[in-house]
Amino acid sequence: MSKSKTFPIGRDSKTGEFLPVAEAKKRPNTTTVERMPKPGYGDTKAPKKK
Repeated sequence: MSKSKTFPIGRDSKTGEFLPVAEAKKRPNTTTVERMPKPGYGDTKAPKKK
């Protein structure tokens, strides 16, 4: 079975600051839990700069 290419991370909705997932779950009105790609699995289709 393959491992996930993402991991959960908490984020404060007002400031954008990253938080531990446990703290984000304690404050659901002002935080969100997102899925973040692991290093090497992000968006690689960015346009090249000239």
